[in-house]
Amino acid sequence: MPKTSTDDRAWISEAVRRVEADANRSADTHLHAFPLAVDGIDLYLKDESVHPTGSLKHRLARSLFLYALCNGWLSHDSTVIEASSGSTAVSEAYFARLIGLPFVAVMPASTSPEKIALIEFYGGHCHLVDDPATVYDEARRLEAETGGHYMDQFTYAERATDWRGNNNIAESIFEQMSAEPHPCPSWIVVGAGTGGTSATIGRYVRYRRFDTRILVADPENSAFLDGWAQDTSAATTAAPSRIEGIGRMRIEPSFVGGVVDDMLRVPDAASIAAARWVSDQLGRPVGGSTGTNVWASLLVAERMRAAGESGSIVTLLCDGGERYRHTYFDDAWLDARGIDVAPSLAALDDLGRTGRFGPAS
Repeated sequence: MPKTSTDDRAWISEAVRRVEADANRSADTHLHAFPLAVDGIDLYLKDESVHPTGSLKHRLARSLFLYALCNGWLSHDSTVIEASSGSTAVSEAYFARLIGLPFVAVMPASTSPEKIALIEFYGGHCHLVDDPATVYDEARRLEAETGGHYMDQFTYAERATDWRGNNNIAESIFEQMSAEPHPCPSWIVVGAGTGGTSATIGRYVRYRRFDTRILVADPENSAFLDGWAQDTSAATTAAPSRIEGIGRMRIEPSFVGGVVDDMLRVPDAASIAAARWVSDQLGRPVGGSTGTNVWASLLVAERMRAAGESGSIVTLLCDGGERYRHTYFDDAWLDARGIDVAPSLAALDDLGRTGRFGPAS
């Protein structure tokens, strides 16, 4: 790569200022106490849907752009390229527009139409592929073809964010929990798409010497749990995750298994049922990955209850359900894929009546 010119150095300085100014204009995300009928255990949702681009990936996109700018990987005439299942691309399209660069998102053709519309709203171009496993190679091909820069969230997510603090999501959680009955969470439950969030939070709790444990909730058709359990980065799956934003067909380079204390597999039907249930509880729709997180959190709460433990659990509200009107909230879409949410909804209803969570699956 050529050396950074004086003009590009000035352009980078202005681009960094714009990205930082965007962060300063946005107040921190909310932490909601979620109604839970389990005595002695409190559940909280860190609401990442209130970011300007509506999801947890806004934090990642900001970090990736700052990382690329400060490394000299972006210049005034760069085309920004990303491989994504949707939400990261939405946020990156926003930041690309903010600093005046064109953006191309390489995504599976199955990505929800609502996310595609949002990317295009922010000025991005969607390059759809039929085989989700090809997004990486196609992004690299476009990088070479355009002379642009492939952001590669799946490699750089774990290193682009300052895990020691600097108002990252982990520091925000612990500051917001400071006046709660159980200020140091027993567990923080997250999903993994890149693995960057679990890496950031896991490193932070070790750095600050907290007793909090990290659990990663993994959907069907994701390689993370098998790779973590077998201590291998070679695990793969034959089909992609149906829960957009989390789960991958391979172990991504940003997944740091050493900071994860436990993992749980969450069936797709349970993720979608929990998303619908949480939406009813909050009075507004949430996405499928939030359902995955909450389902796993309820299983953790049941373990704690059975062991006679009290404490708090924090998980993430990753994005809003309005992005999934034609998928997770569409009964015809579920029927076409043989997804039956009724048993999982029954288990969630039982929790409200009995204070115990005992799903059949």
